Amino acid sequence: MAETQAAKRLREYETIFLVKPELTDDNVDRIKERVRGIVSREGGKVIRFTVWGKKKTLYPIAKQPRAIYVHTHYLGNPGMVAEVERNLRNLDEVTRYLSVKLADEVDPESRPVLEDVKMAGDVEDASRPGAPDRDLPFRGEPVDEVVDTEEEAAEEA
Repeated sequence: MAETQAAKRLREYETIFLVKPELTDDNVDRIKERVRGIVSREGGKVIRFTVWGKKKTLYPIAKQPRAIYVHTHYLGNPGMVAEVERNLRNLDEVTRYLSVKLADEVDPESRPVLEDVKMAGDVEDASRPGAPDRDLPFRGEPVDEVVDTEEEAAEEA
């Protein structure tokens, strides 16, 4: 009885992969369905896909400053992650991927399958290209002086 109970338990994983920013929603859905098919074929269970949308990357990847981020949350056996990553590596549309184990021995019945989510991603502000993220003072508005060290602060006091 203990062996059948242990055989039903799977590991919980998440994989985040980046796809090229010019891909359409249909192409992203095609990649999602390919991953979903691999997970189900290998005896796993997809919990949820979340498309985070198009976001700016820290540095250009494949000569692109932005990418579409896709998060996959699933249950499966240890060898399944290697198969998912092998398929992602073979797709030209996928530029980066990262898989992480979240938990050992998860009961698949305790994790319900959730509806896929699609988020908007970054909203591009075309009126201010290259604008910094912080608020700067208006022109003509006085700026407080910055005190560099504690000694200078003591001298001014």
